Amino acid sequence: MTSAFGNLSPQQQVLVDQWLPSANVERNHSWGLVATTVLEITHAGSRFIVKAGGGDDHHIQRELHAHLNWLDPWTSRGRAPTLVYGSAAAKLIVTRYLPGELVLDSEHADEPSTYRQAGELLALLHGQTRVTDDDYERRENEKSLALLSQPHRIAAATVERLKAEIPAWPTPASALVPTHGDWQPRNWLIRDDVVSVIDFGRAAMRPAFTDFARLDVQDFRRDPKLDTAFLAGYGTDPRETAAWYRNRVREAIATAVWAYRVGDEPFEAQGHRMIAEALSSD
Repeated sequence: MTSAFGNLSPQQQVLVDQWLPSANVERNHSWGLVATTVLEITHAGSRFIVKAGGGDDHHIQRELHAHLNWLDPWTSRGRAPTLVYGSAAAKLIVTRYLPGELVLDSEHADEPSTYRQAGELLALLHGQTRVTDDDYERRENEKSLALLSQPHRIAAATVERLKAEIPAWPTPASALVPTHGDWQPRNWLIRDDVVSVIDFGRAAMRPAFTDFARLDVQDFRRDPKLDTAFLAGYGTDPRETAAWYRNRVREAIATAVWAYRVGDEPFEAQGHRMIAEALSSD
């Protein structure tokens, strides 16, 4: 095993050496803003991706759960990486390498056909199961209020308005489906004009419209034709007005607070814009 595995914990290094002995690191795909290590490795002539979480990571467990329970509609079509090994206790997974180019910042990021495929793929994920949760809205409200108590640079008057508004929101029962949690071009690959999906660290049961949140404030905002193409692939528009508004506000708060915490100023600015635009649409 090469020294490039040094970002892994001793337990993680031992497991990788057991699973894929004498593997070599070819490329480090780690994002850098979070304590998750993503390595492209080779072993016995095949390529794999090793993803390892840090000490306080909770994404690897979600990713492993998604692989074991929800990804078959994609993996059976070759549209998502397949799980090879995984350990929730060690916060470690190994998947087969899925070839392709990231859609983000590529020419495909502005092609309606890309978004139609992404809509079709998302419909496959969402369509597997549906449950009713009477407490989802209340929990999400509490998370947003807790975030507003953390360090951030949201204007005091805006914080005051949000702290007054959120507790007054209704908390109806919610229909939850398997969601990706970060559905946007940075988690899509394309090869020979075919779109595939990666990164399931935020996968969870949520309302279907939550997977529209990233696209709505970025790509759909840039070009409405991409919204139209996505809906043509997905089949329906789950952005019900009242619940969608509440989700927009929650996403905006989370974006501004998280981006401030990790020092991502452009993303923080997007969060502040999202807050202003959501509140102005009320």
